[in-house]
Amino acid sequence: MRVTTDLWVSALLRRVFTAGGFAAVVKRGATEAGAVFVLSRGRLGEVALYGPAPQTSYDSAKPDERFFTLLDSNDDASAFDARLEKEKRFDPDIWVVEIEAGSLPIDELVSVKVE
Repeated sequence: MRVTTDLWVSALLRRVFTAGGFAAVVKRGATEAGAVFVLSRGRLGEVALYGPAPQTSYDSAKPDERFFTLLDSNDDASAFDARLEKEKRFDPDIWVVEIEAGSLPIDELVSVKVE
């Protein structure tokens, strides 16, 4: 049985707040199985967008783990807004979570697969 997206996002928010960061759900998607996109903002203005990793990245030893891949990173937040709008038109059930990680690096908050 897989953890619902709603529960997973709640746990992510708690981990971010515990690390001294800030997190907010920008768009709430399907409770049971919506795809999650994470917009990470650094304290110096850098922005990175993480999205669901391709199915080939999933590890059968960790079937409940959600894996992410870096989609883009730069200082232009408007490019990410446009990308997320396109994703929302393709799949209206997506979640968008924006975080400022605080003391933990992003890869300790979410499982990032490097391709």
